[in-house]
Amino acid sequence: MRLSPAVSQPSLEPAAGLPYLKPMTADPAPSGLAGVTAAAKVAGARGLPPVHLWHPEHCGEIDIRIRKDGVWFHEGTPIGREALVRLFSTVLRLDPDGYHLVTPVEKLKIQVEDAPFVATRVDQMGDSLRFETNVGDAVEAGPDNAIRVETDPATGEPRPYLHVRRGLEALIARPVFYELAELAAERETPEGPRLGVTSNGAWFPIAPAGAHRP
Repeated sequence: MRLSPAVSQPSLEPAAGLPYLKPMTADPAPSGLAGVTAAAKVAGARGLPPVHLWHPEHCGEIDIRIRKDGVWFHEGTPIGREALVRLFSTVLRLDPDGYHLVTPVEKLKIQVEDAPFVATRVDQMGDSLRFETNVGDAVEAGPDNAIRVETDPATGEPRPYLHVRRGLEALIARPVFYELAELAAERETPEGPRLGVTSNGAWFPIAPAGAHRP
């Protein structure tokens, strides 16, 4: 019987002078700005990410600031890509200790000078007031999305806000607030006659009692 030649087996030892090959490992998930961007893209593919359900162990800070006029800055430089700002806005959350960009793996605190968003447009649609924000949100004012107006202590001027979602508000831009004032009607209140607007069955005062009267 003829024997087949033995088949040599590859040696498990490294060749002389060559190190062992390092085992292959999965690349770590990106963190910081890159991590927020990647996670927001994935989670937002089916709508707004469920940031209220995420409680990551890793917490930190990132040098992002939202100016009073709604402009976003990273390390002192304006973020010029509108699509990127909109993406970040979808993972923004307001916690008791401030504003954070939240993903399933990390929570990064940012600085917000006033409200994180700006309402740049309003349209009256039937019995509702529909607002649009600078980051692409469309919000109808109503029982769940209230309009409130504060008085700026420094200037005495009104500072109107609209609730957008889960505690996040939009500062109503001045031209938009002027449009609201044109739609307002007087109503008697315990404090006296006040101007206000109605949307989806809810009434919102937009000025102090008697402020519209000479």
